[in-house]
Amino acid sequence: HGGEAIDRRDSPPPPPDAAAEKDEGSQGLQLPEDIRWERLDKARFFVLGAGLFSAVSAALYPAVVLKTRLQVTPVATAGAATLPPSAIAAGAAILRREGPLAFYRGFATSLAGTVPARALYMGALEATRSAVGPVALSLGAPEPAASAAAGAAAGLAAAVAAQIVWTPIDVISQRLMVQGNPCPASRYRGGVDAFRKIVGSNGLRGLYRGFGISILTYAPSNAVWWATYSLSQKTIWSGIGCYLCEYGVGVQEIDLGDGDSSLQPGCKTVMVVQGVSAAMAGGASALVTMPLDTIKTRMQVMDVDSEPITVGRTVRRLIKEGGWAACYRGLGPRWASMSLSATTMITTYEFLKRLSDKGQESGLA
Repeated sequence: HGGEAIDRRDSPPPPPDAAAEKDEGSQGLQLPEDIRWERLDKARFFVLGAGLFSAVSAALYPAVVLKTRLQVTPVATAGAATLPPSAIAAGAAILRREGPLAFYRGFATSLAGTVPARALYMGALEATRSAVGPVALSLGAPEPAASAAAGAAAGLAAAVAAQIVWTPIDVISQRLMVQGNPCPASRYRGGVDAFRKIVGSNGLRGLYRGFGISILTYAPSNAVWWATYSLSQKTIWSGIGCYLCEYGVGVQEIDLGDGDSSLQPGCKTVMVVQGVSAAMAGGASALVTMPLDTIKTRMQVMDVDSEPITVGRTVRRLIKEGGWAACYRGLGPRWASMSLSATTMITTYEFLKRLSDKGQESGLA
């Protein structure tokens, strides 16, 4: 992504995330090579990544708080069923009753877990993607299928690795998010106080409540996201390739030597395609995994008097409250959050990889 062109006339097949061979929809357009795991300066990658992703998380955190509040809001009052509030109404009510800081309740705890969780996520993602892609190609899989398979496997491995750290952080931060909401019976003075009370009442198992459903939520979500992202990019490039080449919009000519040249999309064009592909992937992932996310959130923050909290009991309670539609409560904020998060995260992530490329110490233009 540092602006280099790759002459593939005599080169081996590209990795899954590199540009596909020229096709009918993109004749003459040569995409930049993906920066693979072995080319990254790992120390710079993780240190800069912690700062960049913390800033992005801060910007998107209010949508996560709103989504969580909607998922745990009861819909029955004095035996009479009522409709849950809309996202706009719920956001206005939180702002009016609790002030703007309520949208950042639990953020310090979440931020503390973001750094190690993101490090595990990015490490597992890049290592798995770099390993699976070449294997899929060597087995004879076509490049688009190999790319999608590598993305799905990488997303799956990254989600499982990150949840080891993230589930306890998620339990604590979500408990803090719903402070002031009538559902939780316990009140916490902060992340440390919540940690002590959860461990004191339920042991370490309390911190990993919903771990299984978290894996079932985030592993498929990440697999769907990375596979959809990869395929979306290829579809978009295939669709706009002829247009870019014919009109010279957003491309630059690269001299390959010996009188040969090729057209390569500029950095801004690449970022736009990545952002649109990420938004499409985020929306698809949110829709597919929303019921699982609602169940997971309920299990992590709802307290039941005497009965143990299980997936089956949580599902039955949700359906009793509002039918199957209750599983999609908070879909709007989650869809918006995941789409915006996906767009900002992937552009930040690709920028981070360019910053960390060993072969492009100054190639940020």
